Amino acid sequence: MDSGGGGYCNPRTVEEVFRDFKGRRAGLIKALTTDVEEFYQQCDPEKENLCLYGFPGEQWEVNLPAEEVPPELPEPALGINFARDGMQEKDWLSLVAVHSDAWLLAVSFYFGARFGFDKADRKRLFNMINDLPTVFEVVTGVAKKQSKEKSSNHSSTKSKPNSKVTSESQTKYSKATPQKEEVEGMDEDEDEDEHGETLCGACGENYGTDEFWICCDICEKWFHGKCVKITPARAEHIKQYKCPSCSGKRARP
Repeated sequence: MDSGGGGYCNPRTVEEVFRDFKGRRAGLIKALTTDVEEFYQQCDPEKENLCLYGFPGEQWEVNLPAEEVPPELPEPALGINFARDGMQEKDWLSLVAVHSDAWLLAVSFYFGARFGFDKADRKRLFNMINDLPTVFEVVTGVAKKQSKEKSSNHSSTKSKPNSKVTSESQTKYSKATPQKEEVEGMDEDEDEDEHGETLCGACGENYGTDEFWICCDICEKWFHGKCVKITPARAEHIKQYKCPSCSGKRARP
């Protein structure tokens, strides 16, 4: 029985193991990005312990763990569905992505050990794997950020729709940084005028130019980042920000 390989053919060389890794990785990324709604629905917390499997043919599957003990292949993280409704969706997807990366490495190095890869082969396999962005980096957008951060260091504001974060993630937020001199003085004044009368939806205090500020895409209320525990770094990876109040209103399937 193949406990999560989808009919793998016992890859025996470094190249074959890497091909197996890439196929499984592509399937997992598909589940956590393009097929995310279907994946979310399948991870019902009312069901038993579920795992996310990636197959060499670039497919994915949510299923119960293998009944065989010990399983023929290392098993993915168990019970990912139980955490689904206990945290924000983006955080849950990031958590699943981290465990998926760990599982992919475990499967690849299981093959390496099983077929006697020596130190040089193991190093070569790891370097080939390490040249690809992790599932976590793809799912959270870190991979894109790393490639663009040198050319886009200036701060993003709601009044600048062409900025990196707003265009890529549709996240409306404003932050003031020491690099503000890159923005023209007029933009600074406009930014202050735009937010000067705005009150934080959590604490009720005014907007401050030296404070990180984020807007909920659902109710369009503004919040101090510190009040809703969102940092500028986290905000860059949020496709659609929901404030704590709106997050609690998500309809159950």
